[in-house]
Amino acid sequence: MSAPASLKRTAALGLKVAAALSFLAPLLTRVVLGLAFYATGRGKWGHFENTVTFFTGLGIPFPQANAALVASLELVGGICLVLGLLTRFVSAGLLTTMVVALLTADKERFLESWNPSSDIGPLDVSPFAFLLFLLWLTLYGPGAASLDALLKRWLGLGAKQQE
Repeated sequence: MSAPASLKRTAALGLKVAAALSFLAPLLTRVVLGLAFYATGRGKWGHFENTVTFFTGLGIPFPQANAALVASLELVGGICLVLGLLTRFVSAGLLTTMVVALLTADKERFLESWNPSSDIGPLDVSPFAFLLFLLWLTLYGPGAASLDALLKRWLGLGAKQQE
């Protein structure tokens, strides 16, 4: 038995609208994450000695070098995410900083979030939520509304592949 024609038309229209608006998900994700990382990177540079002290207290090796690396990655990477430039590369780099945060500064809270009797869940731990979005951007890319997509078209790379 075939579906009614009106249902088929409605479903086709819904899919067409969703496809036309599909650029919004990666764009909004990049902008929100990018602005957040830009702000934290700027804060780390603005209070660099505090960042080094914090990294030292977490037992992160070479705290001054790592603080400079993370602050720079967050500051510049945040701008790149907003623009959709080098998105996969930057997202992968920022993703690694979220893994380190979950293994150090947020370890106890993250582990607690998986306890069924806890008042918090894993998505209440910001680095984990950021990690998931960064993983998505790393695997699926910046979307059509990005400098990466523009560069890809200009270079004539993978016209049939997703941006």
